Amino acid sequence: MNIDFKKYNDGLVPAIIQDNTSNKVLMLGYMNEEAFLKTNQSKKVTFFSRSKQRLWTKGEESGNFLNLVSIAVDCDNDALLIKVNPIGPVCHKGTDTCWQEENVSDFGFLSELENIIQNRKENAENEDSYVSSLFRKGINKIAQKVGEEAVEVVIEAKDNNDELFLGESADLLFHYLILLQAKGFTLSNVEKILRKRHKQE
Repeated sequence: MNIDFKKYNDGLVPAIIQDNTSNKVLMLGYMNEEAFLKTNQSKKVTFFSRSKQRLWTKGEESGNFLNLVSIAVDCDNDALLIKVNPIGPVCHKGTDTCWQEENVSDFGFLSELENIIQNRKENAENEDSYVSSLFRKGINKIAQKVGEEAVEVVIEAKDNNDELFLGESADLLFHYLILLQAKGFTLSNVEKILRKRHKQE
């Protein structure tokens, strides 16, 4: 790996720290060549602290280490992307990330949809929406809808109309997200189980 430490006058290259599981950006630090070598050797991310003016292994005092998974250098060889498995909160203020974000997986639009469904659930008595009406009818009705949509997916899977199949698949996923919320869970809970099963294989 060719890293251009000499590009900067202080010999420090920026190191973006990313959670290997959730893909959340956790923090930004700086590494000189010695910190880079120690990180590779110890498998715990080590920076050069500009305030302490010495090598600093994240977690050396708190125990909240950043266990190394991989290091990639950018196209100009002057910035690092380091994927880690963090132990505990990353920020010195006690938050998951240095941007005060919760370190959970982001499923793109599905996460946005989950947030909308959660809002409809929390305001079920006041919201005039299809989702709120399902929450008002209770878990049995929601579970029934998931069953109905699952049957529709199976029926369309046996046909050759891809548009109908995808439409029913979207309906099934949508109602499944509602059922998860009704039971107090999210996609992240399901993801954790799938990841655990994958590691056991």
